[in-house]
Order: sequence, then structure tokens, then C-alpha cells
Amino acid sequence: MTPYIELCIELLSPLGPVRPLRMFGGHGLYVDGLFMALVIQNQLYLKTDDATRERFVAAGCEPFTYETKLGERQVLSYYQPPEETLESPPLMLPWARLAFEAALRAANAKKPAKAKKPAAAKKTAAKKGSARKEAPAKKAAGRG
Repeated sequence: MTPYIELCIELLSPLGPVRPLRMFGGHGLYVDGLFMALVIQNQLYLKTDDATRERFVAAGCEPFTYETKLGERQVLSYYQPPEETLESPPLMLPWARLAFEAALRAANAKKPAKAKKPAAAKKTAAKKGSARKEAPAKKAAGRG
């Protein structure tokens, strides 16, 4: 692990244990199982979403971009934190919280809502279950 990755882990650690995983030619940083930061070419990028992106833009933060095979520029929803936040965990904490909240919202949006069975379907299933229980008894009685 590089010294820069270790620094990023230290900066984000007030949120909880940080787990780095190699990906995208860099590292993904996870807190509580949530993918909340990227480290690419010794640059930290924090996750943003519609609720947090403007704070990063207003602070002059740059987004993570890359060029596709077709030569198009792609912009991801990960932004550099303000430069001064790299000095200490307390300075990074408000920005790290924004990234964690964005990661949490993204994770919750991906979870499909459990469909509840209508009451009528539950009653039908219950009737089928009770009919199955009675069927073997009838067959046994008819054999005797």
C-alpha cells in the first residue's frame, strides 16, 4: 500500500474502519461496506450526488474524469476534496461525511423494495397449504 493510500485511510478513519480495494487502476475506499471514495494517481476523490455535488463545486473541487475508448470525456460523481482537508482528519471530516451520506443514499436506492403480498393472496396460499395437509390422509383412508 502506498503512503498516499495510508494517508487517505487515516483522513477518512473518523467515520469508521476504512477498507481499501484495488480497482480502476487505483483504489476504492469503503467505510461500513459503502464505496465512498476513489484514489487514482495519488488523488483522492469523494463520492457526491445531487444533494452534495454543489458543495464540492462551490468549494472549487474538480470531478474525476476519464477518456473513453471512443475519445469521449466521462465525468463521474466523485470530486476532489478541498486541498486544505488533506492536512488532517478533523478538516476532512465534514467532506468525508458528505461522501458517506451520498454513498448511503446510493446504496439505499439500489435496494429493491420488498413487495408485500396482498391479503387475498395470503389467504389463497393458506387454503392451498391446508388442502395439501388433508390430501395424504384421504389417500391413506381409501387404501384400507
